[in-house]
Amino acid sequence: MIYILLIMLMVTTAPKPEPKIVETTDKEEATLGAGCFWCVEAIFQRVKGVLHVESGYSGGTVTNPTYEQITTGRTGHAEVIRLAFDPTIISYEIILEVFWHTHDPTTLNRQGADVGPQYRSVIFYHDEKQKQIAETSKEKTQKSGLWDDPIVTEISPLINYYKAENYHQNYFNNNPNAGYCSIVIAPKVAKFKKDFPDLLKD
Repeated sequence: MIYILLIMLMVTTAPKPEPKIVETTDKEEATLGAGCFWCVEAIFQRVKGVLHVESGYSGGTVTNPTYEQITTGRTGHAEVIRLAFDPTIISYEIILEVFWHTHDPTTLNRQGADVGPQYRSVIFYHDEKQKQIAETSKEKTQKSGLWDDPIVTEISPLINYYKAENYHQNYFNNNPNAGYCSIVIAPKVAKFKKDFPDLLKD
């Protein structure tokens, strides 16, 4: 009897488990090319409302391309980042605003010393809504005078996407002291932080 009472006491006084919080965020995705994906990844990883960033290849004709194939410039793919974002925190329009400010969209198939179609400026839209937003954003940016030369950014439907090799993922964070990171990427990240302080993650 005493044993039964002890069990009952333990059950009634045992702490209740914390209720599980179910994430209900409706995520959206964007796919953007703005030169070397290491640079673009590093910037968008720091944007408030961006949940995940992945480097990959899109827009070409070769299935499951390798980085070695991409570097030839003959596969038709662009180096891109695919990002997931919370539209209740950041809009697709603002993501494109960051995009326009953090690379040169006026140089065809080139970003600085990186030359070739794999480095082209491109927006791969996921649906008709994104297409309309991208076209409006491009026109608005051209008229704003942000860039003196005409914007040559490609706006195309997303027809394929392949994740890049693992060593390309999170590249800047994993290799901050590498030459390309310190000379090319770090200044771009610093410029983003200066131009968009309100969009920085805490």
